[in-house]
Amino acid sequence: MNQTPILSVKDLSITFNSDGKDNEVIKGISFDLHENEILGVVGESGSGKSVSTMAILGLLPKQIAKITSGSVLFQEQDLTYLSEKQLENIRGKRISMIFQEPMSSLNPSMTCGKQVSEILQEHTSLSSTQVKNETLSLFEKVKLPDPNRVYSSYPHEISGGQMQRVMIAMAIACKPKILIADEPTTALDVTVQNEIITLLKELQVETKMSIIFITHDLSLVSGIADRILVMSDGKIVEQGSTEQIFRSPKHIYTQALIKSRPPLKGRLKKLPTVSDFLNKTSSKEIITDAERKGRHKKLYAQEALLEVVNLEKEYFTKSGWFSSPNSFKAVNQVSFKIYEGETLGLVGESGCGKSTLGNAILQLDRSTAGIILYRGKDVTSLKGKELRALRKEIQIIFQDPYASLNPRISIGNAILEPMKVHKLYGNDKKRKSQVIELLNRVGLQPEHYDRYPHEFSGGQRQRIGIARTIALNPKLIVCDESVSALDISVQAQVLNLLNELKEKFGFTYIFISHDLAVVKYMADQLLVMHQGKIEESGEADKIYSHPEKEYTKKLIDAIPKGL
Repeated sequence: MNQTPILSVKDLSITFNSDGKDNEVIKGISFDLHENEILGVVGESGSGKSVSTMAILGLLPKQIAKITSGSVLFQEQDLTYLSEKQLENIRGKRISMIFQEPMSSLNPSMTCGKQVSEILQEHTSLSSTQVKNETLSLFEKVKLPDPNRVYSSYPHEISGGQMQRVMIAMAIACKPKILIADEPTTALDVTVQNEIITLLKELQVETKMSIIFITHDLSLVSGIADRILVMSDGKIVEQGSTEQIFRSPKHIYTQALIKSRPPLKGRLKKLPTVSDFLNKTSSKEIITDAERKGRHKKLYAQEALLEVVNLEKEYFTKSGWFSSPNSFKAVNQVSFKIYEGETLGLVGESGCGKSTLGNAILQLDRSTAGIILYRGKDVTSLKGKELRALRKEIQIIFQDPYASLNPRISIGNAILEPMKVHKLYGNDKKRKSQVIELLNRVGLQPEHYDRYPHEFSGGQRQRIGIARTIALNPKLIVCDESVSALDISVQAQVLNLLNELKEKFGFTYIFISHDLAVVKYMADQLLVMHQGKIEESGEADKIYSHPEKEYTKKLIDAIPKGL
């Protein structure tokens, strides 16, 4: 590797002004990015990793953010002194960026081809024909299937993985010297995530550009980075080669991050969080095979709580006024049973039908064939009072708690609302008392009752979502990607909380996720879905250690495992 730094950040400090007070969020950090290098930047939400890299391109909100000291040297030019006009000549052309959420980064009213073409028109002197040809060539380079179709498609007409590839095509269009990738794979399936990581590595080898890869997942970054910076509380606590960081991490915070992910071998009773590790309070108790077998023997001696028989959900689409409708089975002949007190894991890639199946069970999107037996009664045609009674018994925890909470309603009232709808606890005074008890139960404080969703972190909002779900004392809870967007440590806290609540109240979970490591840790039984069908099912540990189907093997092989 050429050791000449292409980018050098020296003693950088940044403050944010909130309510008239200056809060230092980046505290004198220094690092180099070398030519032809991939640098991983790792840390939890709020550690400063995104803020520090956005400062490189002058993308911080100027009304509240201020660089108070330090320099950002790009090819020996200090970017902190450049005007907005000068920075515009660098952004996209010499330094470009991929953001975490492609759907909110792409313009929904423009075709994908037009959005990439705009970059080329802005920064090159190519003709219209050359711009289109170059855009199609970029789509081929990022391995988009059918580049011509994607060129004329709008973002909502392609998958999440394909949208991320369009973003990468935009980012590399002008052959930048540096690419900043900010959590580019967080919301993607494990297999698509693996494909994006491989693609970025291939592009880096081909173009010799340098990459800053930001993530909260140390295992993930091990598959791409040459060197790693670990950030915490606005400081760099450790940096070194990827091998050194993984084989012999020096800082206790780095060690804690590595330990917080569910282990792929063995089964801890409680996942260690970063704070557990730092305070040396993490438990090393494991669940033995004998304990697990004994528990399963009791579980499966009962009658099934829920039985799904030959369930189908078919959608119809029309491509034109006079064309015949096309049918598509999102769920196809699915059958399984779930028992009271069990956690059933449901995994598969986006589009496999797992969320559609969850919605059919909840009666949010009615099935087109088959039956769903809850406590022996078919619920597929329930209406009115009977359907409301079922909704009290079967609840859901959503992936994005912020989107599922009303920003204008305090979180106390958001939790109290379903109690009122179902006429629980007699009056609002008793309901409020129950809400405060629930807040305590999920690790929040009574004073949080009158606060609003925007005043909480992502992990706290997920706890609020859980409190709202369990407010009705349901029997069955569908967890739909409920930890996929959380930091590793916050994820460990939420998984521990779900298991504690299950033990205390006898909840039954359907745990939907694309993260097989998390599902394996949580699940008793596992269903692997592919193209609307159950590809493989059985005891979770057995499937993980001895998968029978090629598709399951592919999912397991794609799990980031560290070094």
